[in-house]
Amino acid sequence: MADITAHLEESIHAACANLQSLHALAASMGRAVDAIADCLCAGNKLLVCGNGGSAADGADFSAEFGCRFTSDRRPYPAVNLAQGGSLMSAIGNDYGYDEVFARQVAGLGLRGDVLVAITTSGNSKNILRALEEGKSRGLTTIALLGRDGGVAKGMAAIELLVRSDSTARIQEAHKFMLHVICGLVDARLPKSW
Repeated sequence: MADITAHLEESIHAACANLQSLHALAASMGRAVDAIADCLCAGNKLLVCGNGGSAADGADFSAEFGCRFTSDRRPYPAVNLAQGGSLMSAIGNDYGYDEVFARQVAGLGLRGDVLVAITTSGNSKNILRALEEGKSRGLTTIALLGRDGGVAKGMAAIELLVRSDSTARIQEAHKFMLHVICGLVDARLPKSW
């Protein structure tokens, strides 16, 4: 029991310190909120991509707009690009896994849309390709990154970089920021058509 208690205490301390570090990202988070709110209010859509746990965070983030976050309101177009197993496997088979998100951005993305790419390492090739494709098509790109930002550092118009070496702490911070962004965007969205 002592090992569990000590590990829990250490984890809570690390998580709290990591979340406190997000104060430094307030300006960038504000830019992300503005970009997403302006996009959705203008009738455009939100595209979200990530791998593994980041895909799960992206699924939750996009669902908050397609359904609702804190109160009843109209739905907004938000697509989790990791949700379609048939499409992802077809693209992976025909074009390679590096293209699973970029190909969807090419098919769905229009100028005025926002692409949110989530990667704890900043080195996922399919995320890098999605950011490249989004930029080339005139989408506003937002990257949630970890560690030192990896290869993705500098690729997105807006970056939210969690400087931690722990994937768990990075994912916790990403999830927290996504919920903060949801709350702030939600407050700006019209409730009805």
